[in-house]
Amino acid sequence: MTRILTVLGARPQFIKAATVSRVIREHEGMSEVLVHTGQHFDANMSDVFFHELAIPAPDYYLGVAGGRHGAMTGRMLERLEDVLKREAPDWV
Repeated sequence: MTRILTVLGARPQFIKAATVSRVIREHEGMSEVLVHTGQHFDANMSDVFFHELAIPAPDYYLGVAGGRHGAMTGRMLERLEDVLKREAPDWV
């Protein structure tokens, strides 16, 4: 089974992931782990995409919103590293 880890955080990623996630779910030999960075925590900037685009609920929520861009990126990388170690995906 091929394990794919998808990282979502901003609007363009949600839109692309909607199509890709749908295709992954249609293939028996593939599974997907969804990671939401949480950089957009407002329902209108995040939850609406999961609902409207039929993206499955994320397996992980990193909760990195707030602060300067550099600090937010640093927190995201730290938390994402833990998920990558735990999940050991074939593709990201």
